[in-house]
Amino acid sequence: MAVTATPRLLERYRKEIRPRLATRLKVDNDLALPRLLKVTLSMGVGQAVENKKLVETAAQSLTTIAGQKAVVTLAKTSVAQWKVRDGMPIGAKVTLRGARAYEFMDRLISVVIPRIRDFRGCPTKFDGRGNYSLGIAEQSVFPEIEVEKTEGLSGLNVTMTISGGSDAASRALLEEFGFPFEREEVGTRG
Repeated sequence: MAVTATPRLLERYRKEIRPRLATRLKVDNDLALPRLLKVTLSMGVGQAVENKKLVETAAQSLTTIAGQKAVVTLAKTSVAQWKVRDGMPIGAKVTLRGARAYEFMDRLISVVIPRIRDFRGCPTKFDGRGNYSLGIAEQSVFPEIEVEKTEGLSGLNVTMTISGGSDAASRALLEEFGFPFEREEVGTRG
């Protein structure tokens, strides 16, 4: 599936968000502004030791969600406690860049996150270099996934790699995208 039209979020970034970020962060150079470099989706399949078909199902789910072929990941080391051997398939991942990354972020913010039950906002914890990771409990919140045809529901990790190098700049970018962070508590209880 080739993305032919410019994604809505990328268009908004270029026309509206970038100028607002420049004034908000007090940056003159457009190249110094934070931008979305890539989005990595990954699924670890703990039950893959007993049922190798679950890894293929996870890869197929990621391919459906991302619109791009997922890669099966292999164990790098053996762990006897978990019955995992070096080279054994244990998960799947897919990396989205450019227009596909912006298109996925638009779907994540406007369609997927509102479908999560009892949602109270995303945690505000970044990794110290401006990257943000989010865990989704079930892949069934994606409208592309047909729950009846999916064998076993599992979690999904979404990692956003953002240029700029600072947590504050990355948070400003995600807030401009409309990312629903949890509200900060004002005052103390007690």
